[in-house]
Amino acid sequence: MAIRNIRKYNDEILRKKSKKVEKFDERLMQLLSDMAETMYQANGVGLAAPQVGVLKRVVVIDTGDGLIELINPVIVEQEGEQIEVEGCLSIPDVLGEVKRPKKVKVNAQDRFGNNINVAGEDLLARAICHELDHLDGVLFIDKVIRFVDKNEQDKEVKRS
Repeated sequence: MAIRNIRKYNDEILRKKSKKVEKFDERLMQLLSDMAETMYQANGVGLAAPQVGVLKRVVVIDTGDGLIELINPVIVEQEGEQIEVEGCLSIPDVLGEVKRPKKVKVNAQDRFGNNINVAGEDLLARAICHELDHLDGVLFIDKVIRFVDKNEQDKEVKRS
C-alpha cells in the first residue's frame, strides 16, 4: 500500500467525468488499498479515485463503521433531505452547508466484481453523495448553500 497525493481544487482532473471500471484486477485492488490508506492518513471519511488522479468510478468511505469500497456505484433510491456542513480533502480549509438526501441506496460492485447494495443515512448518505459527485466532476462547493467560516464552526466536520 502507498499514500497517494490528493489532488487539490485547481487540478483539472477533479472536473472530469470518470470511466466505468471494466477490469477487476490487481491494479484495481492496489488502487483501492492505496485510496483507503490515503483517506485514513488524511483523516477523511471518503475519497474518490479522481482525487488521487485516477479517472475511474471508484470510491472508498469509512464513517466509523468500517471501510466501504464502491466500484461503478449508482444511486437507485434517495429519501428526505438534510443540510449539514461539509468539507473536502481536495479543498482544504473550506467548509459549507450542502443539501443532500437523508437516506440513499446504491448499487455497485465490490473489488471482485460482485454486485452489492449499500444503504446509508445521515453522515453515510452524505458521504456517498459527496464521493459520487466527484466521479462526475462535481465538487461540494458547486452545491454550497452557505459557506461557513472555520472559526464559527462549533462542531466537528468530516471531510470527504
